Amino acid sequence: PRKEAEAKMEHGFLKVAVGTPSIKVADCFYNQQAIASLMKKAAEERAKILVLPELCITGYTCGDLFLQTPLLDAALDALNKLLEESRCNDLLTLVGIPLRHCGKLYNCAVLFQQGEILGIVPKTNVPNYSEFYEARHFVSAPEKNSTLFLLGKEVPFGSRLLFACRQLKQLIVGVEICEDLWAPNPISTQHALAGATVILNPSASNETVGKEQYRRMLVQSQSARLVCGYLYSGAGEGESTTDLVFAGHNLIAENGVVLSETPLFCNGLAVNELDLQLIDTERQRMTTFPPVQKEG
Repeated sequence: PRKEAEAKMEHGFLKVAVGTPSIKVADCFYNQQAIASLMKKAAEERAKILVLPELCITGYTCGDLFLQTPLLDAALDALNKLLEESRCNDLLTLVGIPLRHCGKLYNCAVLFQQGEILGIVPKTNVPNYSEFYEARHFVSAPEKNSTLFLLGKEVPFGSRLLFACRQLKQLIVGVEICEDLWAPNPISTQHALAGATVILNPSASNETVGKEQYRRMLVQSQSARLVCGYLYSGAGEGESTTDLVFAGHNLIAENGVVLSETPLFCNGLAVNELDLQLIDTERQRMTTFPPVQKEG
């Protein structure tokens, strides 16, 4: 199976996964174990990328507990344990976590592989309307990339990070978090213009009447507009339902086609293959898709 997976990568095929762990709000130890279980399952499925929900290490609905040092410290400890879990395979994993930086708190996605953090992406569009009040706890991503000292190492920090694969040249990963897709000018648009072929979105989108269809349409249309693979992971069972309901809606889309999705209210894993060679060829063929704009 491993040789078969490597052969597919040589031809531009990449097996990916999106999942929703069953969590407990503010119980980082429990959540770390649930995340590790999904990581193991994704690795057994021979997936090379796994996307997990927004703030899944703590839970999205922690409220003012986000301002408590014990919770933030426990989240770091859980992340460190997940790094250790990742050393045994080459799965590229994205998890959500609250992180302190320069005296402020950020809603972040951490991308890691084989025990190393590759980068940290903070959320840019922090919603503070209707049922959302994230600005009570979090600030928006800084305009420029920088570094953050985390778990003993300096790691890249910023919303304008891209991650390129040495073994598969067509694989360039960009990250946006939940509301970043729903905004008028999604962060993923800039990522694609800079060369990203796969967008990862850890989300905590709640359920309201008709929102499932709208969410699917957003992911599908963005993957079509950007000619990319789009991996969307939604928060689910275990989040607080005092004010909100979360259904664990996970989606894998490629160039306007939804390849896989999980049913609502069934936490689990969706797995499928992206054809990165096709994405690369389509971008070359389309006279309306602009040349890659590289920033300094």
